[in-house]
Amino acid sequence: MTRDGIYRSASGERTLKRLYEDLLAELEASFNRRWVDTRFGETHVLVTGPAEAPPLVVFHGGNVVNPISLEWFLPLSDEFRIYAPDTIGHPGFSAQTRLSPRDESYGVWVADLLDELELDRVPMIGPSYGGGIVLRTAAYAPERIERAALVVPSGLGTGSLRRMLLEIVFPMVVYRLRPTRVRLERAVQPMFSEPAAELDGALLDVVGTVFEEVELERSFPKTVIADELSKFDAPTLLAVAADDVFFPPDVVVPRARAAVPNLDPVILLEGESHFPSPDARAALRDHLRTFLTVDR
Repeated sequence: MTRDGIYRSASGERTLKRLYEDLLAELEASFNRRWVDTRFGETHVLVTGPAEAPPLVVFHGGNVVNPISLEWFLPLSDEFRIYAPDTIGHPGFSAQTRLSPRDESYGVWVADLLDELELDRVPMIGPSYGGGIVLRTAAYAPERIERAALVVPSGLGTGSLRRMLLEIVFPMVVYRLRPTRVRLERAVQPMFSEPAAELDGALLDVVGTVFEEVELERSFPKTVIADELSKFDAPTLLAVAADDVFFPPDVVVPRARAAVPNLDPVILLEGESHFPSPDARAALRDHLRTFLTVDR
């Protein structure tokens, strides 16, 4: 099932794509840009790292642009050829065809993407919504995943709806009614480990523009169950943040242990929110390097 069109206006689309380019320019890396066809439409892919290095596919979070999440994992490009697609139907340069997170559509999209990139069985990293995409792929095409790293992931249950309404949705509505930087900072603060006032201005501009100009994806990928992953045997790392408003550890970890066959390690980011701090991301990358290279 698909839906077309995510932007409220052409000017909003232009603004968000300009901000995407601004964030990409801030990353200390050179990128090749590829556009590949899938049955749901064209997908834009950022590629970086040595051409001869082993491949690593990195998905991004939902309702944000690719460079925001990619920055978390970009240092891994010293050892891997990173392929980072703009999720179809989310802000960025891919087609605006919005896929249903409740069926196998994302798994089909990923399989198409890997076919076009001539990648067979690859390690994948999925933060937030991207974690749900990895799990949908594990359910649909488990043979395409060599290793899976799920970072503050969707697809394994959610936290308190009341808390999300009070801390995220209501402040976001207030911001949209009368946008100011203070209201924007108040709306995003529960998602971030650092004080919102200290966040990169371009990052806040992206989040504010998404709130104002994008028809947000309001559904997370459906919660995976053990039966769906009965053929999925890839080693899987799970990293959760202690104060994650969306995917709290007390919900996510038990469900992951029940559903994911080869789950190890499980990493708790103490004192962190959904968007981990720079120090927490650096520590997480150390875990990822060990996890991704253990058999190489």
